[in-house]
Amino acid sequence: MSPKIPVYLLKTKSSAGDHYEEKFSTPDGNGSEYDPEFVPVLEHQFDDQGMAKVRGILKNKQIGRTEGKQYGGMIFTSQRAVEAFTKLVEEGRGEDNWPFLQDIPVYSVGPATTRALKAVPQVPALQVFGEHTGNGETLAPYILDHYRAWYKDRESVPALLFLVGDKRRDTIPEVLTGAGWQLDEVVIYGTGEMKSFRDDFSQRLQTTADRPRRWVVVFSPSGCDSMLSALDLLDESSGKAKPKEPNRSTYIATIGPTTRDHLIHSFGYEPEVSAEQPSPEGVWNAITSYRTLE
Repeated sequence: MSPKIPVYLLKTKSSAGDHYEEKFSTPDGNGSEYDPEFVPVLEHQFDDQGMAKVRGILKNKQIGRTEGKQYGGMIFTSQRAVEAFTKLVEEGRGEDNWPFLQDIPVYSVGPATTRALKAVPQVPALQVFGEHTGNGETLAPYILDHYRAWYKDRESVPALLFLVGDKRRDTIPEVLTGAGWQLDEVVIYGTGEMKSFRDDFSQRLQTTADRPRRWVVVFSPSGCDSMLSALDLLDESSGKAKPKEPNRSTYIATIGPTTRDHLIHSFGYEPEVSAEQPSPEGVWNAITSYRTLE
């Protein structure tokens, strides 16, 4: 039997059962088996100032459908923002008139963020929309249509609250504010590359150096330089990727177009595949389809 194909998932493993691990622990139907392994790249810290601001908004019940509320809906594009929000929600449980968020639309960029939002401890649950969009470019116009319809009885739609990290793209704000809407961004967490990532990844790569094939799945632009360096794919003098070796055994997949484009534009490296949908199934399909084309 051929050895399992290592799949290095450059992310922190989800605590409540990770769907990437489940997906890549299943044979692909073509005689190949995979060995998924998580290598955390990023570390996150809650932003005290942002947390205090959102805590005040929740405490004063300024999010709701009725007239006079400061916000009529919320937007999330990362699981980390949901984690920070969940912490604040849990702090407010047991207070009078809680919960009070069930009558507003909550917009999510993809499956993982949606699962996290649906797990927020509130009964009835949050009403989450946009899971199918997959990225900010698609989510933004969806919000324009959906939010207008949600508040069709108003002359103008109420402001939206967008909880973000310190590193984010401007796509959604540009589209919504360009339409004349009020969108308030609150930085609720900060992100940085783990100091130990490069050495940790290098050590793990050594254990599979003799494998005929292995995959690296990249989930964020952060850490791409350390990833390429650990794979000995980065020319340290130019900061660009080395030319691909024709007999290489390591292949790179990205979670979506943002990370793919970052690798191309910043390092001149084009990954072998990029998932059409930012999900375990999307990454799985991209990798297995690439193999069948070879």
